Amino acid sequence: MVDITHKINTLRAATATAIVKVSKQETIDAVVNNLVPKGNVLEMAKTAGLFAVKNTHLSIPDCHPIPIEYTSVAYKIEELSIHIIFDVKTVYKTGVEVEAMHGASIVALTMYDMLKPIDKEIEISTIRLVQKEGGKSSFKNKFPGVIKAAVFVCSDSVFTGDKEDRSGKIIVEKLTSYGVETGHYEIIPDEINVIQEKVKAFTKEHQLVIFTGGTGLSPRDVTPEALSPLLESRIPGIEEAIRNYGQQRTPYAMLSRTVAGTLGKSVVLAVPGSTNGARESMDAVFPHLLHVFHILKGKNHDSL
Repeated sequence: MVDITHKINTLRAATATAIVKVSKQETIDAVVNNLVPKGNVLEMAKTAGLFAVKNTHLSIPDCHPIPIEYTSVAYKIEELSIHIIFDVKTVYKTGVEVEAMHGASIVALTMYDMLKPIDKEIEISTIRLVQKEGGKSSFKNKFPGVIKAAVFVCSDSVFTGDKEDRSGKIIVEKLTSYGVETGHYEIIPDEINVIQEKVKAFTKEHQLVIFTGGTGLSPRDVTPEALSPLLESRIPGIEEAIRNYGQQRTPYAMLSRTVAGTLGKSVVLAVPGSTNGARESMDAVFPHLLHVFHILKGKNHDSL
């Protein structure tokens, strides 16, 4: 199966349809009037679909076990065709498109099985996904220009050449994948005055300024102390999202001091300096964090 451990939970929804076409009006009448010898076709098929959608991963090898939190089955009869509308919702890391199509398929197959004694020319067709919501395509942000970022690695040991930077490079790679241009990348010592100078200078021309490192509990870790006095407003939701995401993966995440806030029209972010800490912090809030730039420009105030 595809690795989805880096993803975050969002509300996911999908609607799939299928069509069961019978060969004569008598079959439709028997379904509507509950006269089919095997029982109530619509209710039996619905029940089969409800069981099926919750067990999709047992039939489709690459499907993940998903906590299905809502399912509905509706029917629309048009002439000799029974249209099946299957809705599925969950709050999880991956979508429910296959689950919805699987459910619709099983509803159709159950109908076929129950109706074949009275109609030998039944057809199942047009099993398809009608719509889906909740994945990356639902949270795309469009901007008139390119968002520019400056990335700073706050580490005395990396600055002196004793260690190689990894976290900063990961952040740059992640930003590139989200369509953000890293206009500046620099390794600096973990010193308050240096960090503050960089913030003041680079928030003038960069919408996003990210610091990695210096967020631990050591007396030498001063990034939060350097940034906090300069920020015009903190964004606790970003800080909480990063910490919660990390906590789900390692208990040590609670010891990190992530900082997020605004200065002018720029977002300033400080994340852990470890390789995993930097990667997980980016996965926790990107690309959704980019929506903040719509808000800073006075758009979508209700989105707060």
